[in-house]
Amino acid sequence: MNAVLILLPLALMLGALFAGFFLAAAKQGQFEDLDDPPVRLLHDED
Repeated sequence: MNAVLILLPLALMLGALFAGFFLAAAKQGQFEDLDDPPVRLLHDED
């Protein structure tokens, strides 16, 4: 039972940390253009 008292808050803190990282990345626009880079490889501009 003591492990639950340690691991549960730790898991919640890690989850909140990663959610914060995700929201910060989404706010900076890192997930806006997911389709263009793979297609850009197919177009040869030379």
